[in-house]
Amino acid sequence: MLKEFREFAMRGNVVDMAVGIIIGAAFGTIVQSLVNDIIMPPIGLALGNVDFSNLFVVLKEGTPPGPYPALSDAAKAGAVSVNYGKFINTVISFLIVAFAVFILVRNINKLRQEKETAPTAPPEPSNEEKLLTEIRDILRNK
Repeated sequence: MLKEFREFAMRGNVVDMAVGIIIGAAFGTIVQSLVNDIIMPPIGLALGNVDFSNLFVVLKEGTPPGPYPALSDAAKAGAVSVNYGKFINTVISFLIVAFAVFILVRNINKLRQEKETAPTAPPEPSNEEKLLTEIRDILRNK
């Protein structure tokens, strides 16, 4: 069983998939930072100094009772909250990743189509076709 697992794990596809998952996780971290640190602050500023990561609704207050200025304060107090600001950030991160994957797949498909539609030389006529062509030309010249 160990031998079968080793063969499975060392297949090219599994190794490629592992590399893809690792790079994908790193890409996800970069996108998350892009959304949280680059995109959302100017949007929050334009909307009146709103910090999207701190948008939440308290369902049950903790100890001490609210209001809580930040989500971290509500969490420390043990409050139960719906964190819709984090959800908005996650949706924007997903849209960025989905768009990047779309662009990647689109370009790969274009490259495949270019390969498939590349002009190929016509096949050389068979011996039978050559012979028939010679006969035709001889009859035409008579």
